[in-house]
Amino acid sequence: MVITSLDNKEIKRIYKLKQKKYRDTLKEFIIEGEHLVEEAYKNKLLKKIIVMDDYNKDFDIEKIIVSYDVMKKLSNLDTPPKIIGICNLLEEKEIGNKVLVLDNIQDPGNLGTIIRSCVAFNIDTIIMSNDTVDLYNPKVIRSTQGMIFYINIIRRDLKEELIKLKAKNIPIYTTNVSNGIDVKNIEKNDSYILIVGNEGNGVKNEIADLADKSITIKTNKNVESLNVGVATSILLYELG
Repeated sequence: MVITSLDNKEIKRIYKLKQKKYRDTLKEFIIEGEHLVEEAYKNKLLKKIIVMDDYNKDFDIEKIIVSYDVMKKLSNLDTPPKIIGICNLLEEKEIGNKVLVLDNIQDPGNLGTIIRSCVAFNIDTIIMSNDTVDLYNPKVIRSTQGMIFYINIIRRDLKEELIKLKAKNIPIYTTNVSNGIDVKNIEKNDSYILIVGNEGNGVKNEIADLADKSITIKTNKNVESLNVGVATSILLYELG
């Protein structure tokens, strides 16, 4: 049966997931497009799919077939995809030995880029501050290209969490554009914690003060600073 009514009870419930407060309440989020759905399915995190009536690829999971108008209502894209998926919010796991700490990152695209780089460079845990952009923002989800399903991501009070982590004697680095040590001169370590901060203001002083060292990426004098997504990617690569 093809659902054509926008007033369908299940469609109205799924539509609510476009808002953060309902994602938090219902403990679910929407992913759009075949690639993201496949990544969620591979990682056993896909709950159900919603497809247009002419979509012909099958997944061994609950399926709802809808009209174009219904899909357009559910989608955040100008041109709705043929398939969207519903996933449970990601389960938080134990903090690992290579940790990235995000202090008040606001741009969804930056967060998505950072998540992809963390997976590429073997970070096992991302700790987001309570004031960092919502992990399940549709722009964040799309820009991760499915890598959101491959890493442990948690949200915490950073000051409290970093105080706990300092007791483990893992090196803690923070970024400082003007006074940091060149990252190339930092000895590689099997375990480390890297703190990066807000696009405009950097890392808050009370958070930076918990770090052992400040590090930077040396650039020529014509560039005052790098985009936080780019800078984080370079730092993770250099830290190994």
